[in-house]
Formats: sequence, structure tokens, C-alpha cells
Amino acid sequence: MRCDVVVLGAGMVGLGAALALQARGRDVAIVDRRGAAGRETSFGNAGLIERASVSLYTFPRDMTKILRVLAGRAPEARIDWRALPHILPWVARYFWESAPERAKAHARAALPLIERCVVEHEKLAAAAGAGDLLRRTGWLKAFRRQESLSEGIDEARTVQEHGLAVDFLNPAALAALEPNVSGFLGAIHYRDTVAVSDPGALALAYGRLFEQRGGRLAGGDARSLEETGQGWRVATEHGLLEAREAVVALGPWSDDVFRPLGYEMPLGVKRGYHMHYAPREGAVMRHPVLDVDGGYLVAPMQAGLRLTTGAEFARRDAPPSPVQLDAVEPVARTRFPLGARADAEPWLGRRPCLPDLLPVIGPAPRHAGLWFDFGHQHHGLTLGPVTGRLIAEMMTGEEPFCDPAPFSAERF
Repeated sequence: MRCDVVVLGAGMVGLGAALALQARGRDVAIVDRRGAAGRETSFGNAGLIERASVSLYTFPRDMTKILRVLAGRAPEARIDWRALPHILPWVARYFWESAPERAKAHARAALPLIERCVVEHEKLAAAAGAGDLLRRTGWLKAFRRQESLSEGIDEARTVQEHGLAVDFLNPAALAALEPNVSGFLGAIHYRDTVAVSDPGALALAYGRLFEQRGGRLAGGDARSLEETGQGWRVATEHGLLEAREAVVALGPWSDDVFRPLGYEMPLGVKRGYHMHYAPREGAVMRHPVLDVDGGYLVAPMQAGLRLTTGAEFARRDAPPSPVQLDAVEPVARTRFPLGARADAEPWLGRRPCLPDLLPVIGPAPRHAGLWFDFGHQHHGLTLGPVTGRLIAEMMTGEEPFCDPAPFSAERF
């Protein structure tokens, strides 16, 4: 079997790249170990196409917050101490890159991607017949403490400077918007963000669109990728697939391919969990709501109310340990209409993160025809289609819509 380009990974990032290349006339195949679209990291998340994310998820600089994490008293972050020798160099680099001036520079580099994230999704969703999965409701950050509310208001003012719509809600206004949510001093409504009612279903719809347009999606082991005299080949369930070019879009598993090829990019992982709940007594929620002080988010999904946790710093393949979920569920039940658990067990996902919180997008420096598209941290769902456009423009010789230099693999 042959094609022009093989994309390794059928998550939102790989799908975005494959569809963008396909739209530019390339014969594209996707290889994924699951043999289906969106079954890993893209399946479980808060379901936000985060247009308002003009700043990044930086490491806290406040020593009080750091000590709370180290003491295990911060629900938004948990450290698996057994993994510390392995993850400490990455965490130290993450802390360094989160210094205010460096973080601002990284955010400026990411801004052209954020600015186009919704429009690129809307084009694909319309073509895939999945527009009903996108809800222009925005999302809410809710606060229990006056101090955190004041910090949130300052952050929201920065968002407003970018021309985005933000509403400041007192308890009465929050109750009018979400009558089944209670116990908060106030909230901030980020109205430009698009909520997705089923991220896994959206990825499946994009996968169907890719196949309807002539693409092939096959199960296979990306670790079998090897260079040939004419390009690249990888083993699939249907035999060897050969291509002139290959795109590594494997999210947290990307290092399984790039490290054997001699690249030492500092790819880390933030793990997270979710659980669905039946709404209590027929209650309704219309917006995803982050309990900022509680370190969790509740989002209305087709499968029920999805409770998502903060970040777990652990080895990528360590056994699940949903301690954060068990800790925040009783608190969430006092503020949100959570009924019975709807899933047999918590879902575990892995966010692929570079310490500067920018993805790697572009050519592999030492291998012709090899391209990288991974490391989208908390924004894989948000950025998959727009970074797919960027890498497709680079691969086909078009003028990139933004400067790709900040995303180069050579920055490490």
C-alpha cells in the first residue's frame, strides 16, 4: 500500500493535519493503534474550543500555591511521588519557562492559533455534519473566595483587551444563568469559547469525513515507522504502508517514535480523569463551569454531567489513581446537581506538554519527509484543526498563516 502522507495518530491533532493535507490534494492515510478516531486523549476532556485562552497554563509562581501542591492539599494538581525522579527535570524546566516574561512571549506566539481555533473547527464540523455538537454557550469560571475572584477579574480584563466578550456575574446573575449551580461568590462568563457536547463524537465525525473524502484509517503500531530510500513505511493491520512523508501526531506517545530517531525533546505528560453523572432530579446545566477554588470542572455532555479533574504529575503509563476525582466529587455534589455515577470506572487521559506550553509543529531537523505535530498540552481539542492547517501549509509550500518559528523542534 502506498500514499503521499501517513499521519501517525487519529486524535484531534492527527485528524486536523490529515484533513488539511487532504484538502490540498494529498493522498493521506492515518495509522492509529486503536484503528479509530478520537479514542485516546481527544475522547475525554472539558470539551472546550478555548477561544479565550490568550494566556497559558503556567506553573504557579506563588509559593503558597506551590507548597499546597507539595503538601497534597491542592485539588487542581497532584504529584505521584514515585515518579518524581523521572519527572523532576521536566517540572523544573516548566517552572523556568513559566516566568512572567517568558510566559508572555510564549502566549504571544500561540495567539494566532487561538484566534483561528473556532473558525477552523466550524468549517470541519459543518462539512462533517457535526455542527450540532458545537454549542456557542461559552463557559464559566466560578469563585468561592474573594481573593481568587479578584484575581479572576484581573485575568478577565486581559482577555477583554483582545476584543473578547466577558461578563462578570454576581450570585444573582449566576443563579439566573445556571439555577442548579450554587455556593459561589461570583463567576466570569467567557462567551467566545465554544463548548462541545461530546468530544469523542466530534473526533469520530471528523474521522468519517476524512474517509468519505478518500482517506484510509488503519490500525497499526506507529513504533514500527522506519525510513526507506523513497520515504517512510509503517506496519498496519493490512500490511506495510509506504509514504513519501510522515507526520508524528501521537500526542503523549510521540516520544515513542521521535526518541529512537535521536530526538531529545522534553515531552512531558499531565494526566487527568473524568466521570459522568446523571443530572440530579432532572436538573439541567447549560454551560461548563470551573470551580476555580475547588480545582475541578463540570460540563454538560450528551453522556451526562462530566466531572473533570486537574492535573496529575505521574509517569505516562502508570496505573490509574483517581485520587483527585474521589477528593473533589463530594465537594462538587454540594454545588452541582450530580446524581449517580454513569460510568463503570473513571476515564484516564494524558495531556502531552512541552515545558514552554507550545506545540512542536514543523519538519524534523535531521530526517527528510518527517514532520512533527504534537505537544498541544491542554488545547489538543482546541488547536487540532488550526495546527493541522499550519503544518499542511508548510508541507505543501504555501505561505503559512502565522510564523511557525516558535513551534520549531530545533528550539530545544
